[in-house]
Amino acid sequence: MSTPASTTNSSLLRAFALIEEIVKRDGATTVADLCLRLDVPKPTAHRIISQLEKENLLQKEPGGRHLTPGPRLRTMALNVLAQRSVGAPRRAILQRLAEELGETCNITLLDGHELVYFERVETNWPVRIQLPSGSRMPLHCTASGKLFLALMPLHRRKALLANLSLDSHTANSITDRVLLEQEMGKIIENTLSTDNEELIEGMAAIAVPIYDDVGQVRATLAVHAPTIRKPLASLMDYAPLLRRTAAQLQAVLDL
Repeated sequence: MSTPASTTNSSLLRAFALIEEIVKRDGATTVADLCLRLDVPKPTAHRIISQLEKENLLQKEPGGRHLTPGPRLRTMALNVLAQRSVGAPRRAILQRLAEELGETCNITLLDGHELVYFERVETNWPVRIQLPSGSRMPLHCTASGKLFLALMPLHRRKALLANLSLDSHTANSITDRVLLEQEMGKIIENTLSTDNEELIEGMAAIAVPIYDDVGQVRATLAVHAPTIRKPLASLMDYAPLLRRTAAQLQAVLDL
């Protein structure tokens, strides 16, 4: 016997509602929280969540109680945002910034314990650092990664830093957790982060946050340059323009 269409639609809509509630929360949530907020019976919620977990759309954090977006759902979200029809205004703003600065500019997102280069406009200079969209980078030695770490809730940062592998990529990489926490304090104070040849020798970068409508950091805007052309001190002159551009991007990113 086939399942009535109304039942299928109801289950599908409940699954979407559960996913939507999980992804809009700043941090993990529990089944009990979801049932309370959405008025869904616990057996129904557990059944739907079990199906979503099997499809890698949701996953449980260590301990088994808290739910977060799964790898398939995160990839889907990135692919939707990366569609050219969705991203045309974003791309135009980033292109204009890169042309004005004469340096490579990018937008990055946080995906778990990694940084993802989401959108990037390369400079035409013969000397440049090529990191294509979709590249994944460590958090502790990139301007955008350190910015995400600094501006996330303290309990999340401490949990993440306790488990991150702070590998050394250059002589300037910060691999000591105490020193990295001190760096976080400076970033919080300035709402600006730097990479002074910490990921790649000869490359410097600065990054500023892109907020959503409720003041949460959803992305970063950064400019990169070879230090032989633009040392870090020179890039700092671009900070006011980056902040203004980040405010423009907030209106079109829809994150």
